[in-house]
Parts: sequence; structure tokens; C-alpha cells
Amino acid sequence: MTERVYRDVGQIGMMRRYYDLVGIDEPTMRPGLQTNNDDSTMRIATLLALLILAIGNTGCVYRANISQGNLIKQEDLDQVALDMTRGQVRFLLGTPMVDDPFHADRWDYVYYLRIGRNDASFKRWISIFFENDRVSEIRRDQELAPDL
Repeated sequence: MTERVYRDVGQIGMMRRYYDLVGIDEPTMRPGLQTNNDDSTMRIATLLALLILAIGNTGCVYRANISQGNLIKQEDLDQVALDMTRGQVRFLLGTPMVDDPFHADRWDYVYYLRIGRNDASFKRWISIFFENDRVSEIRRDQELAPDL
């Protein structure tokens, strides 16, 4: 006796296994035993609809606000003056965001705020230059890249 493998389950599958065990041929024109391709078509349509729905909703994903760098208050920046030491500047403004090893006498304070998917709504870039560990120049509100 050859063994048959059936994909369907339930009562129909049990009847087919019974016919195999007993050794008789199963009825050919029974309504419950006919194969139906509507199930596979329905599955494909459902998967396609879910795929379209998933792709359509990708634009609705929440984007968190991004705050990057040192937020410097104007009143703190106004207190920075020429001939201040590095320690005094660090006390007022905090540790610089960019501490460039190639330009040890320059501290850059950069800040930007990006809300959701929009470009940065607030940008600020301040550079402080030192000579002999004393402030020699302060560059305020330099222009940052527009696509930031």
C-alpha cells in the first residue's frame, strides 16, 4: 500500500486516512473532498492588502525631537569676556562639544534642535579662541549647514 500525504486537516483528512487504512478507494465526487483554490486566492489577497497597509503607514511613524550639543543661555554667553581663563569659560558654558586636538586653542560650542522630521528649528555655533590659556576672541552665532 502506498502512503499518501494530504495537506488538508479536519474531518476530510481523517476520512482520507481511513480509506487508506481500510484499503478501499475514496468516493470521487463527494462535495467535501473537492479541492478549492479560493482559499489560496483569499490568502494572497489578504497578504497583499496587509503589505499595502504596512507600506502606507511608514510615513506615520513618530520621530522624537533631537536636541544635540550644548544649550547655551544668552546671559551665560554675555558673561564670557576677553582675558578669562579656560576654567572660567568652562564654568560658565560647560565642556565644549568639539575639543579639536588639531586646534587646542579653539573651543566650539554647537547646538541644534530638530523637531520631528523637520530641519533644525534652532541652531547655534559659538567658537572661543585662546592665547596663553586666556580668551582672545569670541565668535558668536556662526552659520551652520542649512540641511542640519
